[in-house]
Amino acid sequence: MKLTGDWLRASHVQAVLAMLENAGHQALLVGGCVRDGLINADVSDIDIATDARPDCVMALAKDAGLKPVPTGLEHGTITVVVDGHPHEVTTFRRDVETHGRHATVAFSDNLLEDAARRDFTMNALYARADGEVLDPLGSGIVDLNARHVRFVGDAQARIREDYLRILRFFRFTAWYGRDLDAEGLAACAQNCAGIETLSHERIGAEMKKLLAAPDPAPAVAAMAQAGILTAVLPGADARALAPLVHLEDRLPDPIRRLAVLGGEDVSERLRLSNPETRRLERLRDAMASPERPEVLGYKLGKEDAADALLLHHALIGQEMPKNWQNRVYSGANQVFPVKAADLMPAFQGPELGARLRDLEARWIASDFTLMRDELLG
Repeated sequence: MKLTGDWLRASHVQAVLAMLENAGHQALLVGGCVRDGLINADVSDIDIATDARPDCVMALAKDAGLKPVPTGLEHGTITVVVDGHPHEVTTFRRDVETHGRHATVAFSDNLLEDAARRDFTMNALYARADGEVLDPLGSGIVDLNARHVRFVGDAQARIREDYLRILRFFRFTAWYGRDLDAEGLAACAQNCAGIETLSHERIGAEMKKLLAAPDPAPAVAAMAQAGILTAVLPGADARALAPLVHLEDRLPDPIRRLAVLGGEDVSERLRLSNPETRRLERLRDAMASPERPEVLGYKLGKEDAADALLLHHALIGQEMPKNWQNRVYSGANQVFPVKAADLMPAFQGPELGARLRDLEARWIASDFTLMRDELLG
C-alpha cells in the first residue's frame, strides 16, 4: 500500500526526510498524516519518526540549513522548520515508566517498540518518503479501513499510561469510527476516575476537538452511558445533542454544542477563554427564550440568534420555524428609530432609560413597523 498526495511530494517534507536518510538514519512519516492521507482526508500536521537521537537531529538540521527548534526535547521531539512549515521529528521511543498523565521514555532503535507505545492502531502506521506504508503491528490498516478505533495492545494499559486517552478514544471514534470498540469502551468506563488527574486545559482542548466532529452525538451519548460525561462535566445531559446536530445548517461549533449539553462550571472545568465563556453564557441565557426569530435577530445579532434558535428547538425536540433564517436576518437589520436625545429634556436619568425601553418594546411588538413620529406622538 502506498500513500500519494501533493503534501507527501512537497519539497519541505521531502527535505526533512532526505536530511535524515542521507545521514544513514530511518525517517518515517507517522500518525495522523499517514492515517489521514490513506483515507483522503486533509493532511495538516507532519510527524516524522526516526532512530536518530535528538542532538543528532539538531545537528543535521543546522548542517542542512534548516531551522531546528527543541520543542519537546525531554520526549525526543525536535521541530524542524522548512520554508515556514513545521515538522515534528521524534526519536523512536519505548515507555520505561508511566504515571497516568505522562510517561518516562527511553530512546529506541526499534520501530516495533515505537509502534507499541502509541494509542490506537490506526495511529501506529508509518510511511517511507516514497509513500510505502508500514504497519508494524499488523492491524493498523485493517482497523483504519474498517473505521475501527482500537487501542494498541491492552486497552487498560494504554489508558493508564495517560488518562487523556479516555477522551481521545471518544474523539477519534467521533471523527474516524463507525462503531465503538467494546473493549475500549469498557476500559474507559473502568478507568473513569483517572480523569480527575488531568489538567482542565487538556480536558478542555480534547472536548472541543470532540465536539467539532461532524456528528459527535453517538460518541457523547456513549460517554454519558459510561459515566464519563459526568466526570468531565457534572450535570451535563447529552440527550439534546443529536437533535441539535440534525437541525444544524452551519459548520460544527464546539461552543454551541457545549451550550446544549449544559453542566456546572463548564468554563472553569474546560478552561474556556474569556470570549468563549461570554459566548457560552449568551447562548445558554438565550436558548430558553420563546421569542420569534425576528426579535432574537434584533436583540442578539444574526449569528447568536441563529444559534439560540437551533439550541431552543433541539431542546424542545421540534423542527425549525419556516423561513427562520430570513426572519433572523430581517430582525438583525432593524434599527430602533428613537434616540435618547428625542426624549430629552422631558426625561432624564432612570426615567429616560425606562421610557426608551418602553418605546422599544412597543416598536418590537409592532413587528418593527411603528415609525419615530408614531412612537413619540
